[in-house]
Amino acid sequence: MLISLVFCIRDWYENWEPDMPQAKIYGIKEHLEPIRQAMSDAVNESISIAFQFPAERRLQRFFPMERADFIYPPSERSERYTIVEISTFEGRSKDTLKELVRQMYQRVPAATGINPRDLDIIITQQPRYAWGLMGEPGDEIGLTYKVEV
Repeated sequence: MLISLVFCIRDWYENWEPDMPQAKIYGIKEHLEPIRQAMSDAVNESISIAFQFPAERRLQRFFPMERADFIYPPSERSERYTIVEISTFEGRSKDTLKELVRQMYQRVPAATGINPRDLDIIITQQPRYAWGLMGEPGDEIGLTYKVEV
């Protein structure tokens, strides 16, 4: 019984994929909440296509904000202004990152009605050792997907 449990845990660990990349989406509450699902789907599709990443590994956080807490130049943006921050392991090429930006500007406006002028996309890459995932440093976890795309 104990040996079976050990093999089961080992098999799970060897096949586990950390939930990467992560997206944070910020916007004014009354504009962001009604489009949350459409935004989530569009961001996930964009990441999946550009990064050749499993679509089921979605990890997102939404930050609907009060108007007073979301400051932007009203002469440059509307009340639908939205910021999407994507954090990921380093290693993806410049072309891959630019493809993610293109996918986002294609899919998010189509799904949500947000004008591309009202959408900022910020991608940050960190070394795997700078991440802690499920109790281990990120560079010690075996990945089942490619980062170097």
